[in-house]
Amino acid sequence: MGFFSGTGYTNFSRAFRLDNSRPSGRERSEGAVLTKYVIHGGKPLHGTVEISGAKNAAMAILPATLMVDGVCRIENVPQISDVTQILTILQELGADIRTVNRTTVDIDCSHIRNARVPDALARKIRASYYLIGAMLSRFGSAEVPLPGGCDFGGRPIDQHIKGFTAMGADVEVRSGLIYAMAREGRMQGAAVYLDVGAVGATMNVMRAATMAEGTTIIENAAREPHIVDLANFLNSMGASIMGAGTDVIKVRGVDHLSGGSYSIIPDQIEAGTYMAAVTAAGGEVLIRNVIPKHLDCITAKLLEMGAQVEEQGDAVLVRRTGELSRTNVKTLPYPGFPTDMQPQMAACLCLAEGTSILTEGVWDNRYGYVDEFRRMGAQIQVDGKVAVVEGVDHLTGAAVRACDLRAGAAMVIAGLAAQGVTEVSQVQHIERGYEDIVRKLSGIGADIRVVVTPDDEEAVQAG
Repeated sequence: MGFFSGTGYTNFSRAFRLDNSRPSGRERSEGAVLTKYVIHGGKPLHGTVEISGAKNAAMAILPATLMVDGVCRIENVPQISDVTQILTILQELGADIRTVNRTTVDIDCSHIRNARVPDALARKIRASYYLIGAMLSRFGSAEVPLPGGCDFGGRPIDQHIKGFTAMGADVEVRSGLIYAMAREGRMQGAAVYLDVGAVGATMNVMRAATMAEGTTIIENAAREPHIVDLANFLNSMGASIMGAGTDVIKVRGVDHLSGGSYSIIPDQIEAGTYMAAVTAAGGEVLIRNVIPKHLDCITAKLLEMGAQVEEQGDAVLVRRTGELSRTNVKTLPYPGFPTDMQPQMAACLCLAEGTSILTEGVWDNRYGYVDEFRRMGAQIQVDGKVAVVEGVDHLTGAAVRACDLRAGAAMVIAGLAAQGVTEVSQVQHIERGYEDIVRKLSGIGADIRVVVTPDDEEAVQAG
């Protein structure tokens, strides 16, 4: 295949598409068709499912290739729309990108000279602001639109700006754009204390510090697995980063990074989603290509509810045959229960006997999916960051929508467990973070298919 331009671009787009036989959910913007998932629920899941590379790690590592002088071969890349978007941005900036195989890409950013990110592309994904730290590190300047992505509360960048400012950059936000410029032409090592252990800010400051002059110490850093993966990637390219995975990260600036190969870790949240699907729908599924340690907090809650989880090397076997029991869940920064698993857990709790309490400890507003669950017969009351879930005997299929990425996955889980037919619309949100979800679920016995409908028909059914 060619590089990510001309013919190469076409080939890459095909390689990173969930289903080449149908229009993607993203094509809804063309106004011709919309896609939805139609699920005939009530069927236990059985078989084996393979987990893809981690979305959150990929969206941290791919922007960092901009800092590397040479070819980066990135393996275990998930085929999701967010990855396509960030690679398109890099290509628009001047990167050469070539598909090696279904999950591997070569990226050469050596010839990029442009520190301005295309506006229309960047606004589609949250990870666009991850380019700021990389650009400041390499060019000493950056111009990046404010991020898009899921809408479940504001995405403040104050901690990012605080870190960049401490390292000698002037940062201004105006007209939806972030302008940053290193006052001395190069970022300067500094002590950076993050007021909250923000994942995005931790990674952005880490990138900005990688080729800064001197040493940067990031205190109260986030500890998520994809932060460790980013640090491991950068170190493999010649960076000097210590302490990733703890709350203090030390970065000794280097003059340049060289090319190399790196494999992205498995997706903790995708694995957790399939674990929740088995817990809700019943059955027995072997979930392969995982790091069980990353799943500990998810496993613990599913065990409390009555599921059985058995570690088998780089796989977990999940089984559920009996009734589900209530439990309480509070989302917290890693190693606590991940906020990105909160909606999927809610789908399970809807079917658990008794009253469960969900507390969202990360985002201000992540319960936008509750009305969709209520369409299916769920009993949930929300008060601020707390949701009270009264378990019901069963859910009933209905027309629902995926209001964001993880909520969309939760709608699919509910549909798998429900009696009757569930139609999930706005599936472009789901395709942002789940590779081949329809094929993977079909492979473990789910009755799920993709249906293409005219816009007007979809609007009536979803309304």
